[in-house]
Amino acid sequence: MSALAGKHIILGICGGIAAYKSVSLLRLFVKAGAEVQVVITPAGKQFITPVTLSSLSQKPVVGEFFTANTGEWHSHVDLGLWADCMV
Repeated sequence: MSALAGKHIILGICGGIAAYKSVSLLRLFVKAGAEVQVVITPAGKQFITPVTLSSLSQKPVVGEFFTANTGEWHSHVDLGLWADCMV
């Protein structure tokens, strides 16, 4: 069993060329049994699409404080309490 099995990880992606490596990292975390929530900046979306990230994580990618369609608020406090670590 992996040391990451059952862990909650926030994967933060910003606007840099290393954003491409986040896909490999996400895949490895999920393969190891971790639950991953991706948080991405607007500049990060210029390097990698949220669709790719959400398909790998099986979770919607958080890129805004409010969901455009529903106005739902993404509580950064709840997310911080959920996570075991942030990368």
